[in-house]
Amino acid sequence: MKSPQILTVIIAAVFALIGYIVSSTMATTPLLVAAIAFISAFVAPLIGNSSTSIAGSELDTSNEDVKTLYVGNLPYRANESVVRELFSAHGSVQSVRLMKDKHTGKRRGFGFVEMAADDLENAIAALNDTEFQQRTLKVREAKERPERNDN
Repeated sequence: MKSPQILTVIIAAVFALIGYIVSSTMATTPLLVAAIAFISAFVAPLIGNSSTSIAGSELDTSNEDVKTLYVGNLPYRANESVVRELFSAHGSVQSVRLMKDKHTGKRRGFGFVEMAADDLENAIAALNDTEFQQRTLKVREAKERPERNDN
């Protein structure tokens, strides 16, 4: 999704292009071109904000039904697609994030799976303490990350 600033610039550029075309094809005054540019300065943010608020409200309703699972003791060779496939058998998976060491880039053996809230308990019951690629998984609802003070 484009940011509102980019969308506003695009809309303003379209208005400027319209002003240029109108002024070049017709014998118009600079006042008309200035009026089109002036109107676009007010209309572009309104159009940009209305479309992003609609998209934002759709995202908010979908995020209410999504919860995050912590998945621990993952095999280091497991990738996102394999984990997604494993959890998809137990519900609707929104995303999979496997944590990596920031220095080496190697997987750290745990990750997070975002699933539909209705499927959360089913996935936990089905996968917690089960063997996956010779490792016993630990699956539970993720806790909120505490705020870090870097003072």
